[in-house]
Amino acid sequence: MTIKVDDNILLELIDNTHAVPVLNLIEANRNYLKEWLPWVDNIQTIGDFKNYIAKCKLQHDQGSDLGYVIIFNKIVAGRIGLHNIDHQNKIASIGYWLDENYTGKGIISKCCKAIINYAYDTLNINRIEIKCGTGNNKSKAIPEKLGFKKEGILREAELVNNTFIDLYIFSMLKKEWAG
Repeated sequence: MTIKVDDNILLELIDNTHAVPVLNLIEANRNYLKEWLPWVDNIQTIGDFKNYIAKCKLQHDQGSDLGYVIIFNKIVAGRIGLHNIDHQNKIASIGYWLDENYTGKGIISKCCKAIINYAYDTLNINRIEIKCGTGNNKSKAIPEKLGFKKEGILREAELVNNTFIDLYIFSMLKKEWAG
């Protein structure tokens, strides 16, 4: 399943064909990504990443996760996903990361809009959350730009580089979404 974001951006469900290009992207951005993402040091080899892909596929089959690769101008540029999908309560969360060279171009905002529309229109989700480190200004700008409501701070909610960090939690309800 592919989501066309615009003429330059596609979201492709993660698959083994993405293993090498995404691992190469992680390698090229390792220091940049690991500042805010706790999983970066766990992905060192192609085997690590293929295990991760297998986990993503299993979660997809169970209906709890939709993991996409961001393709920008036919080049793998990052990842975005609809995670922790709770069909009973109609809640999901969005996580994303992008090659540092592609930041500031509106790619993540456009991808978020596309995945939010998909969640509301196809999955009948009612609430979408985005969490990000309180010091991660680039990530925080995304939900703010999209009109999400900042609900508060989750204290020491994520362990990154052996340090607990606080997370902002933002949310958008289906009835609030202007799309």
